[in-house]
Amino acid sequence: MLRKTVGRLLKYGVLISTWGLILTVVIQITCRFTPISTPSWTEEASRIFFIYAMAFAAGLAMKSDYYVHLEMFYSRFSKNFQRFLLAVIPVMSLILFLIMAFYSIHFVIQGLAEKSPSMGFNMGVAFFSMFIMSVSICYYLIFKIIKNFTK
Repeated sequence: MLRKTVGRLLKYGVLISTWGLILTVVIQITCRFTPISTPSWTEEASRIFFIYAMAFAAGLAMKSDYYVHLEMFYSRFSKNFQRFLLAVIPVMSLILFLIMAFYSIHFVIQGLAEKSPSMGFNMGVAFFSMFIMSVSICYYLIFKIIKNFTK
C-alpha cells in the first residue's frame, strides 16, 4: 500500500512539474512572437519545474531500473564478480544517496534565508528537490537490496 502511494505521488509530481514546464515555455514562446513582453518569472519557473520533474522521476527510474548500465563491461566479468557487483553497487548507491539526503536538509535550511531573484520565493523550495530525489532513490534502492539478498 505504501509503495503504491509513494509511486503515485512521484508520478503526480512528475506530471505536474512537466505540465508546469510546458506551460511556462509556451508562455515564453507565445510572448516572443507577439507584442506582449515575456514575464521575467517564466525563465526561473521553467527551471524550477524542470528540476522538480527530474527529482520526482529519479526515484521512478530507480524503481523501474531505467538507469544506464554498462553491459559491455559487465558481461566481460566472471559470474561470481557479476553477482558481487549486483550486491555491492546498490548498497554503495544507497550510502551515497543517504549522505545526499542528510546534506540536502542543510541546503534547504540555508535556502530559507535566500530569495529567488525574479519570483521571490524561498530558495529552500528549490533545494528541497534534492531531498525528494535522494529519498525516493533510497526508498527504491532498499527494495532492490532486499530483493538481491533474498535471491
